[in-house]
Amino acid sequence: MIGVLLAPLTQAQEATIPASSVKAYPVLFQQTAAEYRALCYQAFNMAALRLQEIPRRKLRKSKLAIITDLDETILDNSYSEAQLIKEGKEYSSQAWKQWTDRAAATAVPGAVEFLQAAKQKGISIFYISNRDTTEINSTLLNLRKLQLPDADTSHMLFLRNTSSKEVRRQQVMEQYEVVMLLGDNLTDFTTAFEVKGIGARNQATDAVKEEWGRRFIVLPNAIYGEWEKAMYDYDMRRTPADKEALRKSHLTGY
Repeated sequence: MIGVLLAPLTQAQEATIPASSVKAYPVLFQQTAAEYRALCYQAFNMAALRLQEIPRRKLRKSKLAIITDLDETILDNSYSEAQLIKEGKEYSSQAWKQWTDRAAATAVPGAVEFLQAAKQKGISIFYISNRDTTEINSTLLNLRKLQLPDADTSHMLFLRNTSSKEVRRQQVMEQYEVVMLLGDNLTDFTTAFEVKGIGARNQATDAVKEEWGRRFIVLPNAIYGEWEKAMYDYDMRRTPADKEALRKSHLTGY
């Protein structure tokens, strides 16, 4: 038998499918695909090359910094998503807190080596994350387990009043020359990508095309992010059936 043609699911059938099951393929990609690891190494190799271009005199005399996101940029949290899938559950802030309390995230391939090398050059590392401030202690423990540089509260700027990271980026930029930003979401880089539709996000990406691989280093994340929110018009409370319909509507065939 070459294949079986299956009838499309009815709306009622779609509604019974846990939203977490949609995540199975991207989680498997992150956890099992050598291609994922290659993309991460490629990003950090490119970042290392950019640091080599900084003149030694500048490294000696200037206050330089790297701003980096944490989740899916430095820390691999795919285990949390995998557990939700296994248990047939959906994401919740409580489930996420249970995960971060473990301080058990592993490092994204290449992340530790790159940040350690940057620190050896005298570059300060600032971790700007939308983890809640109640997660600082467990995150600090996680960073220290992985031997990441500048693992202290003065270098960790977590979520307080707004999910936008711009104010926190500006705090760092007031005292340092930021030579590089790392992230898996485009909002990790500038406000130009905040709450924008798919077309506007693409246009904003093209507008700064010279920055990618230079000052902006992007890590792969097919599990979640602003790209997913844009697909659902920033309404993550939609029903499973509505989300499935939107996913199909964004597919472009021939």
